[in-house]
Amino acid sequence: MPRLSVIVPCYYNEDNIPITVRELVANEARFPTEVEFEYVFVDDGSGDRTLEVLLEARAQYPDRVRVVELAGNVGSYNAIVAGMAHATGDCMAVITADMQDPPELMVQMYDHWLKGFKLIIGNRQDRQETGLAKTFAQTFHWLMKHLALSNIPDGGFDFVFFDRQVAEEVLKMHERNSNVFYLMVWLGYPYVNIPYVRRKREVGKSRWTLQKKIKLFIDSLLSFSYFPIRAISVVGLLLGIVAMLYGLYVIGLNIFAPQAPTGWTTLMVVVLFVSAFQMIALGIIGEYVWRGLDASRSRPLYVVKNTYGNEVSR
Repeated sequence: MPRLSVIVPCYYNEDNIPITVRELVANEARFPTEVEFEYVFVDDGSGDRTLEVLLEARAQYPDRVRVVELAGNVGSYNAIVAGMAHATGDCMAVITADMQDPPELMVQMYDHWLKGFKLIIGNRQDRQETGLAKTFAQTFHWLMKHLALSNIPDGGFDFVFFDRQVAEEVLKMHERNSNVFYLMVWLGYPYVNIPYVRRKREVGKSRWTLQKKIKLFIDSLLSFSYFPIRAISVVGLLLGIVAMLYGLYVIGLNIFAPQAPTGWTTLMVVVLFVSAFQMIALGIIGEYVWRGLDASRSRPLYVVKNTYGNEVSR
């Protein structure tokens, strides 16, 4: 009898939780009757009534709903890892608490899992969101596809269905400052891609700020691509060639036109340009060094304050 664990990271989602629980439970009717369900809600240090509402949902469905309360806010990806560590299912799914992703898509995902696929991706073919958020998301995933992981689907994704084996491999890596969904693709398992249109958020306000989006982009790029370091090398080589040519020009000028005025403006432009490049290069190298230091500390990705249910930690 297969068991499906649905992992839901929660952060300031007190208004969403009742709707999310209702839709997830109603979605069970679309599955074969032999499937067992487990819902692992992870409270990522919310400062509102999210935990209280989750405990109310657990009281309503004590045989299905489990709650993991983290001691502080560690980010949605670390919260997902915490949910994976406490899930007991043969297969798992990750879905957002705001119900922008259609839970009914999990039925198709489950069918592909039964056929032997260990990773099934719900790919955002389009989104009902507009404005800067949509533009940023599209740019982010385009850059990641062309600079880091060429085998990820277009449009991005954070709605996935995967086998326990995938979860165990991710948990063994203890990856820090990374993207848990890209890690699943990086493992190399063949995956199925199911496109869908992401819904517009109807309830509550997103806490996915621009600062967090920029951090995610930097973390994802540095975790899966050597492009920034390679770009430094290429630009440094080009600057070296330019400097050599300019040096030859200055020597020739002194030999053939010793009375010519010195090019102070040109020299200052070159110095400022090279200095700016050096500072950017040091910043990029510093990002890599900091991540190495952060990993060497071996601090936990999250701290569990309380668990509510009979979940088994792995």
